[in-house]
Amino acid sequence: MGRALIVEADGGSRGNPGPAGYGALVRDAASGRVLARAAQALGTATNNVAEYRGLIAGLEEAARIDAGASVVARMDSKLVVEQMSGRWKVKHPAMRPLAEQARQAAAELGSVVYEWVPRAENADADALANEAMDAAAEGRAVDLGEGADAEPSPEPPSEPAGREEPPAARAASSTGWSAAPDTAPTRLVLLRHGETPMSVERRFAGTSDIELTGAGREQARLAARRLAGAGIEAVVSSPLRRTVDTARIVAGELGLEPETEEGLRETDFGAWEGLTFAEVRERRPEELDRWLADPEQAPPGGESLAAAVRRAGEARDKVVARHRGRTVLVVTHVTPIKALVAQALGAPVEALYRMHLDVSSLTDVDVFSDGPMLLRSFNDTHHLAESV
Repeated sequence: MGRALIVEADGGSRGNPGPAGYGALVRDAASGRVLARAAQALGTATNNVAEYRGLIAGLEEAARIDAGASVVARMDSKLVVEQMSGRWKVKHPAMRPLAEQARQAAAELGSVVYEWVPRAENADADALANEAMDAAAEGRAVDLGEGADAEPSPEPPSEPAGREEPPAARAASSTGWSAAPDTAPTRLVLLRHGETPMSVERRFAGTSDIELTGAGREQARLAARRLAGAGIEAVVSSPLRRTVDTARIVAGELGLEPETEEGLRETDFGAWEGLTFAEVRERRPEELDRWLADPEQAPPGGESLAAAVRRAGEARDKVVARHRGRTVLVVTHVTPIKALVAQALGAPVEALYRMHLDVSSLTDVDVFSDGPMLLRSFNDTHHLAESV
């Protein structure tokens, strides 16, 4: 498996169309170190053309570093992210060749996931794009700065007292070491719903609106007892029945009113819904092999794992935007919880295959507004030891 990389890309046009340029950089996902930079003036072009050209350049630089890399491509262009993720069609004829070129560049890599970020979190790529436009206007060469950053020191400068997360977590910030640190994270306490008839039999349970068993309702009460002193300030749930019922039990014990977030629902397993893994292996082996080999492959009539991971990240951003700086209980499913853990660790989508998550388990993730996430605990089931 290749290394984990982050591509940050942007493009701009002063006039739309007007003098245009793009910028892109590649970071090591674990350390945040910049491995490559690219920027170029494009003459007269539109913002969208410049943004696509920035993405293409970033993906090509990532492939030069490691053709087998797992890449997260971050952009503040909603259009490009949605089109490259396959959720929006590329309607403009002038954009189709660029979208195809971007797909070809992505195909040279191990995997690519596209992620929208606010403009403020894409400042380095934006600065490179503006440098390209400035250089063209001034008739000089583009100044890319250093080709790669030095390895970050074990202790970052100016680290404030009381900040507990390790330097590697801060390094994941899209704005790098120079960003002002955030010392008041939004804490997400991730609770998998209680036991259901399908979880007992280990069946694919995606969008089926199944209820909790009696044991599952008791597990929710035990989770509520465990969380009584955790300072939970809000409860957010997937809209599916098993999570809504779990959330209502816990929220009732905590004196809170739960809300729902559509993006926290489980993966849609399509034709596999209700089957066990062994049954899918026996009846639809080629489909299963494709699904295990490529996270972008979906079960027939269902949703790919990569798409579910992207959706979970978007849902996380919505929850954090509504409850910034608070401690929030998020009641959801296996895939969304694993997705947020992988994103916190900078791990590829394939990492989800290597995690085990029990019913009614608790996982704790901090989300900092300056970029990084921090995993504090995973699959904690101590509260269930009181017996169900």
